[in-house]
Amino acid sequence: MEYRHAAIPAVAGGLMLTLLLWWAGASADALDLDGATGALGIETVNALRSWLNPWAYDPRPGASVAATADGASYLALRDTAMQIRFVAVFLFYAAGALLLVRRLPAERGWVWQALLALWAWGVVAGTLAVTVSAPWMIASGGRGSYRFLPQLAALASAGRTVLVPLALAAAAWTVFVTRVALRNTEPQPREDVPARTAVVAATVGTAVVAVSVVLLSYQANAARIQTMFTGGGLLGEPGDLLRQWLLLSAWSGPSGVGLWDWLLVLFGDMLLLAVVWCALRWLPGMLTQVSVPAMAVCTVCAVVLGLLVRHLWRVVAVDGGTTSWHLLRAASGLGEGTSAAVLWGTLAGVTATVVLRVTGRGAEAPVRAAAGDRSGE
Repeated sequence: MEYRHAAIPAVAGGLMLTLLLWWAGASADALDLDGATGALGIETVNALRSWLNPWAYDPRPGASVAATADGASYLALRDTAMQIRFVAVFLFYAAGALLLVRRLPAERGWVWQALLALWAWGVVAGTLAVTVSAPWMIASGGRGSYRFLPQLAALASAGRTVLVPLALAAAAWTVFVTRVALRNTEPQPREDVPARTAVVAATVGTAVVAVSVVLLSYQANAARIQTMFTGGGLLGEPGDLLRQWLLLSAWSGPSGVGLWDWLLVLFGDMLLLAVVWCALRWLPGMLTQVSVPAMAVCTVCAVVLGLLVRHLWRVVAVDGGTTSWHLLRAASGLGEGTSAAVLWGTLAGVTATVVLRVTGRGAEAPVRAAAGDRSGE
């Protein structure tokens, strides 16, 4: 699919996601109306407010330093932060969707694969946009020099819950526009990758993700990561930020819980790794061209989907609560680990691509030699 054709659904999806997030942020003011707490309950209102406020363009009363002499400047900084956030959402989503639409077009038989990839990428685009705009948001609070890195970690992890359903809607719209753009075109050929080569690449790529899930996410190791880099100054406390970008899970030994409950929690991590392995196993045959950017972006999407599957497993099988409080707490965990998914998904995708090319060349050499022998006869 040519760039000029792929750009139409990518831009359409980016605009849809940006408008949906703007609408969600504008809806936060409705939670302050009289009767909202009585109708929804204080727990629901507080949860919805925490989900929507990161995308609310208008500052809440008392949330800024507008009463000081430099109040107007701080408000201007907050406006700048929100402008950067919404522009970054559009740019990140459009750039990733452009690559996905070209390499994983939503043709007949491949629609659900494209939908899942675009859904996960919408969550990633929103997370990156919040992270990019966080320094301006910190400065708008008037305390940018105080514990800057912990503030950056806290702000970068906000607003993910509402991203999950809105990214799904934007992905569905992108797929629909893609289907319209492809209605008069022939199906594009896919890469022909030997099964053994794909299995080896998937195993190595999954092992990269397992470094975070199994090794770094162990409680003792995670504590060392968070506490070993401490000191003074503006950049003296990167522990929270490192934890957010390095850890895909959090687990410890079965002390304090039953063995069965401990195994149920660990099975969620195994589901995450299984989703990543299956995605890396099938990706070479789904892409129209196996390239480093395409494999990296698709692997990031696979890790995000694995995180969602793991979260669903823990909600259903581990927590098992059906009250409104349990459902709110479960929904608040949507999108967790997306920052680490960007890092480890990229590393896994690049590694899998390198393994594909190395093992692919190794597999082609005997075939070419055999063909040469037959031609000599």
